[in-house]
Amino acid sequence: MLSTLHPPRSLSSRFPRYISSLPVTLCTLTAQSPPSQVLSIRHALLSRHVTATQLAESYLTRLRLTEPHLRSFLHLSDAVSQQASRIDEQIAGNEQVGPLAGVLVAVKDNICTADMPSTGGSRVLEGYRPPFDATAVRKIKELGGIVVGKTNLDEFGMGSTTEASAFQVTANPWDVSRVPGGSSGGSAAAVSARQCVVSLGSDTGGSVRQPASFCGVVGLKPTYGRVSRYGLMAYASSLDVIGCFGSSVADTGILLHAISGHDRLDATSSKRGVPDFASQFASMDLLESKPLKGLRVGLILETLDDGVDSGVISAIRGAASHLEDLGCSVSEISLPSFSLGLPAYYILAASESSSNLSRYDGVRYGDQAATGELTSLYGDSRAKGFGPEVKRRILTGTYALSAGYYDAYYKRAQQVRTIIRKSFKASLDENDILISPAAPSAAYKIGEKKDDPLAMYAGDIMTVNVNLAGLPALVLPCGFVEGGVAGLPVGLQMIGAAFDEEKLLKVGHIFEQTLQNCRFVPPLIEDDSAW
Repeated sequence: MLSTLHPPRSLSSRFPRYISSLPVTLCTLTAQSPPSQVLSIRHALLSRHVTATQLAESYLTRLRLTEPHLRSFLHLSDAVSQQASRIDEQIAGNEQVGPLAGVLVAVKDNICTADMPSTGGSRVLEGYRPPFDATAVRKIKELGGIVVGKTNLDEFGMGSTTEASAFQVTANPWDVSRVPGGSSGGSAAAVSARQCVVSLGSDTGGSVRQPASFCGVVGLKPTYGRVSRYGLMAYASSLDVIGCFGSSVADTGILLHAISGHDRLDATSSKRGVPDFASQFASMDLLESKPLKGLRVGLILETLDDGVDSGVISAIRGAASHLEDLGCSVSEISLPSFSLGLPAYYILAASESSSNLSRYDGVRYGDQAATGELTSLYGDSRAKGFGPEVKRRILTGTYALSAGYYDAYYKRAQQVRTIIRKSFKASLDENDILISPAAPSAAYKIGEKKDDPLAMYAGDIMTVNVNLAGLPALVLPCGFVEGGVAGLPVGLQMIGAAFDEEKLLKVGHIFEQTLQNCRFVPPLIEDDSAW
């Protein structure tokens, strides 16, 4: 599909008034700047200033221009124009359209789609087309969203750079020599490059939040159970969640609201009611001198220790100061169990993956190895179908679950998980939110950690504890460090109590809309001629 893209055309020459401004979002400079591309698109469509077809072509034009350099997508839909035309017909006929009408959404390729391949970034599923949509995808379509394509990822979500994809390496829009993070690197890069409006990713140990930090976009990991996992390819079932990317907190909240809610097809999905996350963005008074007065914020000291880049520490402390300016009471807190999360996570995640990935045996999916013997069929199909990182984690998990080692590794990791949950609960009883960096560094060079798995795993230290505790976390850009053409973005992680995404979105929105003199749009994306 990617080889059939048409030559790029200028965006601004076709739709100078509305479209040229839609793919570019300020960080922002004033409280009055547009907080949401989704809401701007809806207003433009319903006021007849632009058509869904024009909007779709605008984003597709940028995608065609940038995709050869970024490689965010594994598959593109051939039905985008048709779906946009249908929306235009509905509007012309004064029919009601959904809140996501005309919004182009990218979907990580480990989330099932009935009309496009879903490979999980693995050769073992090359060419596989599910007979159904994941619940999150179905809800997006029902609300008028247009799925533009499937994004690249580390194979089955196992990686932190998107270099472990079996098909291609995605580049960071801020500097194409650097990684976009992982495993949802394609989804983060697509939003950062304005190839789509919003996107879906999955987060098992930070796979939404770390790439959001690297690519300078907003990423949200919801509470475990807030969003149905039906149709998400299982990696570690007790940790996996579907998360959201947007160029603003408002867009991310709107997408979360669209995909949240109980699903009878997923026994782990919560029956809690879903707040209208979008309604609060329009009603907030950002002109108050202290809009967050009284909010208690805990800055986790263990996330600012040795091993964290000095530029990242400076950006996070600057973000803490900005929260104080908004009226928050910021205090430094200690979570002694924080360092225990990384080894516990990799034991538990690897153990669950060794079980979940047993279904890819060469019988039901992928190319079968040419052999007549069953054991060889399994072994050869998996040896050829899985990449080195997936094999490493399957072997690690199988070892941890084996007789004689279960108590020493898996059982102890579960005990550590309980300690971490209690530690977070105690801290969140005393604070409204906790903050930390989303990653120890900004985006690093492609290939820098590919051959050093332990160094790559260490990069997840800021995020894995949140998954172990099942809590929601929001990452949004808060500053820059040196690197690339004009600096590299740094993400601030806000952690909340279970099912308290509404508070995270409120705080994140006010933080974002009052942050001065920051513009989180990659320079090369603003200048089409640079490509």
